Amino acid sequence: MTMTFQAAMPADVQTAPQAKARDASLDRIRTFLTLVVLLHHAVIPYTHFGHTDPKSFIGFDMIVLATDSFFMAMFFFLSGLFVWPGLARKGPVNYLGDRLLRLGVPFVICAFTIIPLAYYAISLRQNPDVSFATYWWKTITVGPWPSGPIWFLWVLFTFDLIASFLYWLSPRLLDAINRLSLRARERPADFFLVMLAVTIVVYVPRRIYWGGGSWFAFGPFSVQHGRFLLYATYFLFGAGIGLANLNRGLLSADGKLAKRSSDWVIAAFIPYCLMWGLIYIKRGILGNPVRLPAWYEGAYGLCFAAFSVAIMFVILTYFLRFKQSGRSILDPMQPDAYGMFLVHYPIVLWLQYWLFDFDIPAIAKALIAFVLTVVISWAVTEALRRIPGATRIL
Repeated sequence: MTMTFQAAMPADVQTAPQAKARDASLDRIRTFLTLVVLLHHAVIPYTHFGHTDPKSFIGFDMIVLATDSFFMAMFFFLSGLFVWPGLARKGPVNYLGDRLLRLGVPFVICAFTIIPLAYYAISLRQNPDVSFATYWWKTITVGPWPSGPIWFLWVLFTFDLIASFLYWLSPRLLDAINRLSLRARERPADFFLVMLAVTIVVYVPRRIYWGGGSWFAFGPFSVQHGRFLLYATYFLFGAGIGLANLNRGLLSADGKLAKRSSDWVIAAFIPYCLMWGLIYIKRGILGNPVRLPAWYEGAYGLCFAAFSVAIMFVILTYFLRFKQSGRSILDPMQPDAYGMFLVHYPIVLWLQYWLFDFDIPAIAKALIAFVLTVVISWAVTEALRRIPGATRIL
């Protein structure tokens, strides 16, 4: 992504050129994560332990356990990479104005249209006679007013607001993270361990206190209590890396991170297996209580944090090593990825509503839901981007 950076920096940080070519690997990661979001929502009704459809498949529990543990945090990390250069180029006021257009406007539009339309499909299963007008009015006046996946937008704007304030205080506040990134070009494990340690400190105590399923909600504004600071941590680490020398630090194409893929796979696989073991204990030994003991939440939080950071390194490694150049099947979708994220939710929920009564295997239902959600949301986004001015947002 094109960027400039002109703010005063110490000598060991201000060595990046003022403009950088668009990074294909980061674009492809963002598109890949968008597809992961669509897959996550496509398979949730068919999980074994939480299915809302008559059909289920335990393999989908494996997918949901993995995706839920990292994909939104990694979105915040990627978003953070370009915050400091954007602030340096535009200044805090203009930067926030652009972010308000790109995040605030879609949030408002989706909260009043996309999200009620999506959850109406669920409401019809409970009350087949309710009209959409009645459901919509009750949602926005009485509630609950769920946010679906668009909670990401207002939380990200909040982080952008905080980052702008920090930049106003001093453009050099994140120098330490950037220096760590520069050292991580040769020693990525150092960055991993620091990020993991910080993640554990900000996440595990909140997990113990709030549990894994507690949400703050005020109208369409919602976020998981235990994960808000986790997401902020990923965002700030991304901002520190992107402060300067983006292609010469941790994310260097010829750095050590891109050459030691097996190490990160092992680092992710171990805590993932431990999370499965803890889930077995919760359901088979503890009896799946509403409130889990502190030792359990603490142990699960440690495994969750370790897996989340490690699987992000796995994905970064893969795309830095193999997807830096050439053509990719993800490239045609890249301009529409953000729009697909915004519009996919009612599409996938209504497809699942339609598939509910079909007596076919869960794998077939999930495959149909995923493929059609990708195709339809992609087509809808393409159509929306043809509206004059829409490309500024989408």
